Amino acid sequence: MRLHRLSVTAFGPFGTTQEIDFDALSSAGIFLLHGPTGAGKTSVLDAVCYALYGAVPGARQSPGTSLRSDHAPAGTYTEVTLELTVGERRLEVTRRPAQPRPKRRGGGFTTEKAQSWLRAYDSGTGAWAELSRSHQEIGEEITQLVGMSRDQFCQVVLLPQGDFARFLRADAEARGKLLGRLFDTRRFAAVEERLADLRRAAEQQVRAGDERLLALAHRIAQVTGGAVVDERPGEPGLAQAVLTLAAVARSEAREALDIADSAVLAAESRQAAARRVLDAERDLAARQARYAETRRRREALEASRPERDRAQAVLDRSRKADLVAPALGLRADAEREHATARAAREQSRGRLPADLADAGAEQLSALERRLREELGGLESARRAERRSAEIAGERTDLSRQARADDEILQDAAHWLGGWEPRRTELTARIEASQEAAARAEHLAGRLEPARRRLAAAHRRDTLAAQAATAESRLTAARERRNEAHEAWLDVKARRLQGIAAELAAALTPGAPCQVCGSADHPAPARTGTDHVDRATEDAAYEAFSRAEESRTAAERDTAATAEAWAAARAEAGEGAADTTEPTVGELVREVDELTRQHADAHALAAQTHGLREALARAEREYESRVRAQRDAERRVAARTSQREALDREQTALDAEVARGRGESGSVAEHASRLERKIAILIDAAETVRSVELSARRLKEADGRLADAAFRAGFDTPAEAAAALLADGEHRALQQRLDAWQAEAAAVADRLAEPETRAAAERPPADPSAAEAAHTAAERALRDATSALASVRDRAAELGRLSRQADTEVRRLGPLREEYDRVARLAGLTAGTSADNERKMRLESYVLAARLEQVAAAATARLQRMSSGRYTLVHSDARSGGKRAGLGLHVVDAWTGNERDTATLSGGETFFASLALALGLADVVTDEAGGVRLDTLFIDEGFGSLDDQTLDEVLDVLDSLRERDRSVGIVSHVGDLRRRIPAQLEVVKERTGSVVRQKGAGA
Repeated sequence: MRLHRLSVTAFGPFGTTQEIDFDALSSAGIFLLHGPTGAGKTSVLDAVCYALYGAVPGARQSPGTSLRSDHAPAGTYTEVTLELTVGERRLEVTRRPAQPRPKRRGGGFTTEKAQSWLRAYDSGTGAWAELSRSHQEIGEEITQLVGMSRDQFCQVVLLPQGDFARFLRADAEARGKLLGRLFDTRRFAAVEERLADLRRAAEQQVRAGDERLLALAHRIAQVTGGAVVDERPGEPGLAQAVLTLAAVARSEAREALDIADSAVLAAESRQAAARRVLDAERDLAARQARYAETRRRREALEASRPERDRAQAVLDRSRKADLVAPALGLRADAEREHATARAAREQSRGRLPADLADAGAEQLSALERRLREELGGLESARRAERRSAEIAGERTDLSRQARADDEILQDAAHWLGGWEPRRTELTARIEASQEAAARAEHLAGRLEPARRRLAAAHRRDTLAAQAATAESRLTAARERRNEAHEAWLDVKARRLQGIAAELAAALTPGAPCQVCGSADHPAPARTGTDHVDRATEDAAYEAFSRAEESRTAAERDTAATAEAWAAARAEAGEGAADTTEPTVGELVREVDELTRQHADAHALAAQTHGLREALARAEREYESRVRAQRDAERRVAARTSQREALDREQTALDAEVARGRGESGSVAEHASRLERKIAILIDAAETVRSVELSARRLKEADGRLADAAFRAGFDTPAEAAAALLADGEHRALQQRLDAWQAEAAAVADRLAEPETRAAAERPPADPSAAEAAHTAAERALRDATSALASVRDRAAELGRLSRQADTEVRRLGPLREEYDRVARLAGLTAGTSADNERKMRLESYVLAARLEQVAAAATARLQRMSSGRYTLVHSDARSGGKRAGLGLHVVDAWTGNERDTATLSGGETFFASLALALGLADVVTDEAGGVRLDTLFIDEGFGSLDDQTLDEVLDVLDSLRERDRSVGIVSHVGDLRRRIPAQLEVVKERTGSVVRQKGAGA
């Protein structure tokens, strides 16, 4: 990687654009970058790093810091452009950080986003081709081409000698951190952490398995009541001890189970014998009680025998009376029928005339036939009378229709007389509503802009007051910022005047000077009365930063308020006839007037649809009334002819009705009287016949009843009727006799049983004693069964726990093997294993190999710088109780001794750290894929060298040109200005720093 050109604008201390031609500086091989403290030498290196990676090294990129120069004009962009060759490609990288810029419209500032550009040079066309504008793409492309991260680049290309001097004196842990960042050994540390995690996980699994085994042992001990194993989780013999405990418990449980089985069998035998004795005693007692109860029942039967005989006699007489019951029923039915017929005859006789009260059935029938003949002759007159009534109804309907048609004709004539004026009025109102709709639409288009102008006028008046307030705040903020800036510059200038005294205060006898590197301090500078320290300067700068932020914020607020006020003014005056800004009152009156006119027009326009519907309804009504008028006129003509025809028909019907009416008021009335007489005669004839028939039937029933009673053995029918029993009484008496008979049979059968008679002859039974013996035998059986169940459950539980323990032991075997293997690997990589003799971690082992390469590469240059005296060697020996692996020693060829690099003097430390930095650059370059680093920068430390050593160091640096490299030295040492002709000077001025190139084609 070779740098060609760097351009910085408004970056750091550089207020204007500064161009640096690295090709001209690199032509000499070595060039010097110098300038006073605070001028911006480091900012040049920061610009290179920012162009490549979009960030500056270390703490200078901390949050809150700004890359923009305080000396830059407001309209100038902060920008860095770097032209370089890497991977045989010539590229140009341009970056702009996020920064404030003036707004394009109005006052104040806005934040411009960060931007990046990457271009490549096409040698064929001689032009630059744009590759990307994406921050991410450009960062990935640069990192891939350079092959190093930002931290590696800052350590390898921008060689900070102070860091490597500390590296020489640091312990193994500090060296490991630096080498880890450069060589990215995080994957080896990740392997260590991964193995440690696996070891912890495996250990947790094994311990969990041991705890489960120990829990099973505790449960076995609880079941057996014995002791628990002595081994603890993690001990190798725990599994075997638990298995042995389970085996012994199972054996003891099986023996107890056999004993309990025998005890249950014996108890069951005794309980069965006691049960048989109890059953025999209970059976004997039952038989004896049954025999005694049967004898009591026989004595009761003998006592109730007379009552049973009386009931049997009543039942026998009732059975004889049942033979006469049909004749009794027939006679009762005949008597009821005759009584009913007589009552009906008496009722019909009361409706007959006095001369027909004693008439017979034949006489009544003959009179009924004559009346029917007279009724048949009235049918024609009845039809004529009905038709006459219909004609009267038709006449009434015609009169009603005539009145209705007269009303229709009068109403139609009245309505049609006012039709033309009504139609003209509706048409005019429709046209007026249509004009109002167009006017409302026009007013709506004017109303909304007027409302917006009114709202804008309100905002304009409010923002005018806010703008005045913001302007006063901005003026005050600018004054405070200028005062703070002047105060800070004054404090900074006073501190720079006494910086030599401040540096001298930090000098230590024998220690090298931070400026010149010399260990002798013959005349240190003294502080004056007006000297200020760094804390005072930082406080002044902090006050200036706060004032600057306040000013920027005030400018943003003022610009935003002014922009909003201008927009409100423009909107409020939009469409005005003159240039005078309208007031809020004028706009309010204008909006109110437009609102009123629009509401009136809109209300009138809303009537359009209703008026059109009213006109359509009126036209439909006009047509309907015209049709009704014509129809009524036609019906009036038709009704005249209908009336004439009805009059002729009515005359003929009146003559026919007069003939059939007789003395009655109407034909229907005359016919109704005849029908009533006929009905009375028919009913009277039927009742006379019914009385005669029922009398004959009653006489026949009396004869049959007397005959039936005599055959059944009764003297009279009344005696037979008295012997009859109702169905319920008959069933109850029969059930009593059947129950007595069944009881007598049952008693006889039971007294005849041999077993019952034999039991009665034996001594009285005693079942209570047998039951007590049986209860004792059952209690003993339950106790034995309970003991057997307990022993069986204990044996089953022990068997289950033993199987669980066996399963757990088999499952734990592979886990324990895995844990042993992982623990050995984790201990080996962590440096805690006995197999790792030097106690080196895996990451330290890899870094030790890299350090060994760095030491070999650094020795090649260190021997030349020290005239062959010193050699850097890597040491993996342990120091005290610390782990080995990252030791670094120097071998002194003059004494032949090997000693720690921390014992080197100031000048020796410088060229040793320089050799180490150059060696590290070579190794990191090879590690990054062999990318050539053609431009290097070395920062400070040359002041600690004497003239001879300085010449040797410069010879070594000059030898880098053999590999086509250029080295930039950043130093304050004045002797270097005489020895190195190619120089880049950074000059500090009040308006910002500038750069000047000297020598080597400048």
